[in-house]
Amino acid sequence: MTSRVTGFINCNGFGNVGEDHFFEAFLVAHGKIISFGSSKDIAEKAKSLGGEVVDFNGKCVLPGFVDSHLHIDELGMYLNSLDLRGTRSVSELQEKLQNFASKVTTSWILGHGWDQELFIEKRWPTKDDLDAIEDKRPVMISRVCLHAGVLNSKALEISGISSPSGIVVEGDFQRARDVFKQSLSLEDLKKMIKDALRHASNLGLTCLGFVSCDERALSALMSLWRDGEIATKIRVYLEPGRRCLTGERMYEDNEILQALVNLGIKRGFGDEMLKVQGIKILADGSLGARTAWLTAPYSDKPDQQGFPNIGKSELATLIAQADGAGLQLAIHGIGDATIDMILDAFNDSKVYNRGHRIEHLSALRPDQIKRLKELGLYASVQPHFVISDRWAIERLGPERASFIHPFKSILESGIPMAFGTDAPVEDVNPWQTVYAAVTRGKFEDIPLAQATPTEALSIKEAIYCYTKAAGTVMQDPYIGVLKEGGFADFIVVSEDPFKADPARLKDIKVLKTYVNGMPV
Repeated sequence: MTSRVTGFINCNGFGNVGEDHFFEAFLVAHGKIISFGSSKDIAEKAKSLGGEVVDFNGKCVLPGFVDSHLHIDELGMYLNSLDLRGTRSVSELQEKLQNFASKVTTSWILGHGWDQELFIEKRWPTKDDLDAIEDKRPVMISRVCLHAGVLNSKALEISGISSPSGIVVEGDFQRARDVFKQSLSLEDLKKMIKDALRHASNLGLTCLGFVSCDERALSALMSLWRDGEIATKIRVYLEPGRRCLTGERMYEDNEILQALVNLGIKRGFGDEMLKVQGIKILADGSLGARTAWLTAPYSDKPDQQGFPNIGKSELATLIAQADGAGLQLAIHGIGDATIDMILDAFNDSKVYNRGHRIEHLSALRPDQIKRLKELGLYASVQPHFVISDRWAIERLGPERASFIHPFKSILESGIPMAFGTDAPVEDVNPWQTVYAAVTRGKFEDIPLAQATPTEALSIKEAIYCYTKAAGTVMQDPYIGVLKEGGFADFIVVSEDPFKADPARLKDIKVLKTYVNGMPV
C-alpha cells in the first residue's frame, strides 16, 4: 500500500487540461498534492519525509475522469444482469435470455441494452416473446435508453401493470423497476453499488455524479461510506420524492426535498468522498422511445411528438424550493419543447446564474443555447449518444440535424459543459465518450457525423469536458484538476491521448487509477 507521503516521478503529466499545465513530478501527502517539480527534487523530498517514490517511466498522467451523470445502482444491476447490447433480432434476444435464465437462480431475471432499431424484425420484443422462454419467474428487459422495457406475464402480475404487449414506458416502466428494487435487500444494493464503483474506477473514473438516487440507494451508500468501503468520490443528486403512478403529475410528493430543506442540507453536504449535491428532475423521456417532447412531430412518426413528464408550474415550484434550499438542480431535458419549458421555468422562478444543470440537451436550438448562457445554466451531455442513436437524423429529419448534440456550439458559447455516460445507458468507459465527442461517429458512418462535422470537439476540448469543466459543473474546484492543495486523483494511461490518432482514442487503456494518492 502506498505510504501517506509519496513522490511520483518521471511523468508525462497534464495537471489542468484547460490551461496547459504540464508537470514532470509531484509530491503527495495525506491525499493532497503538496508541490510539483523535477523528478530529482520530488524524489529527494519524498525520501526526506520518510515516504516512497513511484516512477512512472515517462507514462502519461492525467487528472481522473469525472462522470457528471450516471446511475450507480443501475450500473451495478446491469453488471449483474443479461447484457443485450448489440442484439440483432428478437430470436437472438430469446436465445440469450434462455441461456442466461438456465444459469441464474435469482428471483427476478433482468436484461438490459436492447434496441429495436437493430432488430431484423423491425419491431419491439413483447410479453409473448419473453413468456415463451420464462413464465415462472418475473422477467424485465430494459431498452438501452432506460425509458422503456418489456415485462413477461409474471412481472406484469407482480407489478400490477396492465399491458397486453408487455411493453412499458416512462411511468409504468419506472413502476416495474421500483417493484424490483423493493425486492432487493440492503446487502443486495450494497453489492451492486460496490460492483459499479469497482468497474468505474478500473476505467479511470475518480468522481461520479450519481443522478436519480433514491433513499434506499442513499442508505446503501451511507452504509458503505461508514464502513470505509467507498474509494471513488460520489456526488449525489436525489429524486425530490416518490414518482406519481397516476400520471397526473411527475411526483406524488416532495418528501425527500422537504426533508433536505428541514434538515438544512445544502449542496456539498458531506465529506470529500460522499456529498449530497442536489436534486434530479426527469422532465421528459428519450428520442429512442419517442417520449422526448419536441416542438414539432417526429419525422419518422408524424403522429407522435413526445410529451413532458412534468408541468411547468410543478417544475417551477421545485426549482424555487431546491434553489431556495441551496441545492443544485439537475434537470433531464432531451426534446427542444422540454428545454423551452425548463428555460421558461427558471426564468419565471427568477433563478439566474446559480449554476444549475440541464442534462442531455439532445435537441438544442441555437436560440436555446443563447438562453442557457443568459440564465447562467450548465450543460451535462452524453457524447456517445451520437453513435448509439445512429437513427437520430431519421427521427428528427435533416432540417433539424444541426440541433442534435451541438457540443462545439455549447462550448464556444462559454457555457460550462461536462461529460457523462448516463451509464448503464452508455458504456461507462471514458475513452468511448472522448472518441465519440471527437469523431461524432465518422468511422462508423453515422449520418450525423456527415451532417454536423463542425460540432466535433478536439481531443483537448473533450478531455477538458471530462476533467476541469466537469469539476465546474459539479461545483467542486478540487476535482478534475491536479493542483497544489488539491486532491491527488489521477490516472496513468497507456499513451499520450493528445498525440493519438482519433480513430484509436477508444483503445487507450487506463493502467492505474489513484484516488487521494492511493491506488484503487
